[in-house]
Amino acid sequence: MGIEEKINADVKASMLAKDSKRLEAVRAIKSVILLLKTSPEGLSEDSAVKAIQKEVKKRKESADIYTQQNRPDLAEVEAFQAKIMEEYLPQQLSEAEIKAELKNIVAQVGATSAADMGKVMGAASKAFAGRADNKLVSQLVKEILG
Repeated sequence: MGIEEKINADVKASMLAKDSKRLEAVRAIKSVILLLKTSPEGLSEDSAVKAIQKEVKKRKESADIYTQQNRPDLAEVEAFQAKIMEEYLPQQLSEAEIKAELKNIVAQVGATSAADMGKVMGAASKAFAGRADNKLVSQLVKEILG
């Protein structure tokens, strides 16, 4: 079952369950999927994962801002939607798994100093596509090379 069929089934299930909070989050994903279908790059599993990751990141950043602005009611909605959207993403790797894989990448690329970070990040972003947060990967690469 493709991502689009899964989203449509979940929209239907949320409507039948009268779960308005979940329905709102799933409809947001559906809207992103529809935009992807009409975009020049088209809809693929990779493009859908990237788009959903972007939406999750937006929701988390909004939740942080709402928390700073002392609006826990709005922060809670954004955090809930981010949590629902994460269900449609591939399983994220743990920090230990990322570190182990990064050490292999560093060895393959032949990186020795922080000057080689670009090479490592290029290989790492392809290897971890959708399975790890690039900010965390960057931080770990700095640790390993530094």
